Amino acid sequence: MIVATGRRISRVASLIKQEISQMLLQGIKDNRIGIGMVSVTDVDVSGDLQHAKIFVSIYGSDQVRAETMAGLRSATGYVRSELGHRIRLRRTPEVIFIEDRSLERGTEIISLLNKLSLERQEQETEDIAHQD
Repeated sequence: MIVATGRRISRVASLIKQEISQMLLQGIKDNRIGIGMVSVTDVDVSGDLQHAKIFVSIYGSDQVRAETMAGLRSATGYVRSELGHRIRLRRTPEVIFIEDRSLERGTEIISLLNKLSLERQEQETEDIAHQD
């Protein structure tokens, strides 16, 4: 088994991210797919360049996210084939789409922190008013 250098893995991951992002912007040309608003957040390529995990953030309701993930999974063959045409590699990696909910979780955490900060300010204001 041949293992690529970290630099090459990083370059291939970057190229895959760029090309799949372009495919999503242009709309994957496959009638089976109902895809919502999607962005590629990261690509993780294995050391032998045989597998690529594509992390995607999907905007919308739970139903839209589920339908979009189903659409992306059904398009993996097409995406892999299209990558083979767009990127010159000895062997095109297997593609796996994984939903990335980290942006959503980050937004929830920031919202909670803002709420706590506001509650603390209100409590301090009340405490000052009671001292008078």
